[in-house]
Amino acid sequence: MAGLEGQATDQATLAEAEARISHDALRRFDDIFRRGAGAFSILALLVAWEVFARSGKVTPFMLPPFSVVAERIYTDAFHGDLWINLGLTLYRALTGFFIAAIGGVTLGALMSRSRLVRWFFDPLISVGFPMPKIAFLPIIILWLGLYDISKISMVVFDAIFPVVTATLAGIAGVDKALIWSGRNMGAGERQMMWQIILPAALPQILTGLQVALPIALIVAIIAEMAMGGYGLGGAMMTASRYANSPGVFAGIVEIAVVGYILIKAMAFIRRRLLVWHTETAPS
Repeated sequence: MAGLEGQATDQATLAEAEARISHDALRRFDDIFRRGAGAFSILALLVAWEVFARSGKVTPFMLPPFSVVAERIYTDAFHGDLWINLGLTLYRALTGFFIAAIGGVTLGALMSRSRLVRWFFDPLISVGFPMPKIAFLPIIILWLGLYDISKISMVVFDAIFPVVTATLAGIAGVDKALIWSGRNMGAGERQMMWQIILPAALPQILTGLQVALPIALIVAIIAEMAMGGYGLGGAMMTASRYANSPGVFAGIVEIAVVGYILIKAMAFIRRRLLVWHTETAPS
């Protein structure tokens, strides 16, 4: 009997191991399939672009072939223009984003802890969030001119609102049991904020940052288009003035690639910071 029971146990263990291996294989296949599907859709779009542009239904001015646009990007990269414009755009967008991130989290935390601060800023946030902040661009130009500070200020003005609201929502959603436990263990206000409240609200805060990052890039490019000068947006407007269609479409492709990389980088940072959280646990 003991031998039969041991054999049955070994078979059950073997079946459990096979099921686990099968589950892991299916999960890997699903990951590969999803990544492949994304690459396939982009490749299909580029092929359709090339075929349609060369079909004769549109002129090369209206829609240059992707191969021509890719050649223009390569030329700009080889001569260094692409790296200058890309560096300036990223500098403006990321500087404004980091200022908005620090200021937004700080303001959101202060509003959640102080009734006076919330009383003062809550109406401003409620009115300002749904407004198209780009309408303030002429005022920013009048006050600060056409320099980097005006473009960065415009980015901060736009990107800070989702960070503030996400921080408020995250702190408001912290489990009350965590707060009570911290207070019962003698934690002070500073310890409560840094060691309990902000870590618990981090998923929501990171969601606000993920929303603010593409906004920062978009606003930086729009500001460059309006103010001129170097940068991806400024290069697109210069190409447009000279009726350089490949240059305009090259800017669109470059902006799309940069935005995709930034979003993926932010998602990677989120996974690393929330390695302890249930959302990063394998399903």
